[in-house]
Amino acid sequence: MPNPTAAMLVIGDEILSGRTRDSNMHHLAGQLTARGIDLSEVRVVHDDAVAIVTAVRALSAAYIHVFTCGGIGPTHDDITAEAVARAFDTPIGVRDDARARLQAHYDRQGLELNDARLRMARIPDGAALIDNPVSAAPGFTLSNVHVMAGVPQVFQAMVASVLPTLTGGAPLVSRSLRVPRGEGDIAQPLTDLAEAAPDLSFGSYPFIRHGVFGVNVVVRGEDPGAVDAAIARLAETFPDAVPE
Repeated sequence: MPNPTAAMLVIGDEILSGRTRDSNMHHLAGQLTARGIDLSEVRVVHDDAVAIVTAVRALSAAYIHVFTCGGIGPTHDDITAEAVARAFDTPIGVRDDARARLQAHYDRQGLELNDARLRMARIPDGAALIDNPVSAAPGFTLSNVHVMAGVPQVFQAMVASVLPTLTGGAPLVSRSLRVPRGEGDIAQPLTDLAEAAPDLSFGSYPFIRHGVFGVNVVVRGEDPGAVDAAIARLAETFPDAVPE
């Protein structure tokens, strides 16, 4: 049976402008791979309600799970919660359990739960809260969409809260070799090996180091023995290859 599929929706003008480098995709991809959930698509949209609604609807219909990051904070441009509610035609408002979490957090900090901070308690009807042990403001899951913060430390904590609740498949095993040759030199042997092992995935990623062309060859699959066998055949074919 194939693994469950997932998509990620990254939301924020700061990503598209180049001001902020996104690290959340890298983290999520690694966590999902270990869980046996295949991250199949990533989209990035700016802080626009129509763009978010359109992307959420499309991705929710196409994949088992959708993970969003960004846009659930206290400022005026944090519009993700409303957009996700709109995507599912669901009312949204301040919810008592989310408010209680924020109240307790800000009481401990000696800070006021003002109107701006209270915006982070807006939760669509029927959504389940996602724990946030870092800064208390919860994310939420609505249908198959998991809505999370964009701050990497908070995003990672929310991912850790959600993943144990999801059913995964077979985790992918990955092995790699560094081959100090150009892609043209390895293309045919790699094609032959890929055709002989259709259950495995073979990737070739060229690089230049100290003026020398080379390729990192990555083999992925669910069967560790099959992956190891393919790597062994590659090492036999390219004796100058080095394990990564």
